[in-house]
Amino acid sequence: MTTDFLSLNLRSELTQAITELGYLEPTPIQAGMIPLMLTGVDVIGQAQTGTGKTAAFSLPILNNFQKQKNPQALVLAPTRELALQVADSMTEYGKHLHVRVLAVYGGQPYGPQINNLKRGVDIVVGTPGRLNDLLERGVLILKDIKTVVLDEADEMLNMGFVEEVEKILATTPAERQTALFSATMPQRIRKL
Repeated sequence: MTTDFLSLNLRSELTQAITELGYLEPTPIQAGMIPLMLTGVDVIGQAQTGTGKTAAFSLPILNNFQKQKNPQALVLAPTRELALQVADSMTEYGKHLHVRVLAVYGGQPYGPQINNLKRGVDIVVGTPGRLNDLLERGVLILKDIKTVVLDEADEMLNMGFVEEVEKILATTPAERQTALFSATMPQRIRKL
């Protein structure tokens, strides 16, 4: 069992950020997920809020990060609060890598989000409705996505987002890595 973050062999920029945040050892979900996700396999994690799941998927994404023109990772979140929280955490973990993370969600003007996308972002975190709007407008390019994370997938299901999520996933490469996090695992989530 992993006892500290150093034994996860993450990039030094990430280890530095984690240390600065005062993290000493990975939570069970982090210790289980990070080594798996680093290998690029699809994963399903059952985790309640507050167990450190954001770091469990963020650190592998950031560890495998390489500058490219279009976004390389996409995180879907059911609410704008969660989208903002995840984007803030990813920015914090990736601060020494100069990763550009953008949160997109409804209730905000489109202009700034579209301008940021046009300027270039590395990781997009968003709610299904706004992500679909940006896809339809042709400003969100997902053809180079390497990892997709469905955070709180059961919540997205409860809120009726399954069709929107399926539509978004259909625009990403088939050979991407998919990570699904959910507090519960209903059949519909497993199918997704």
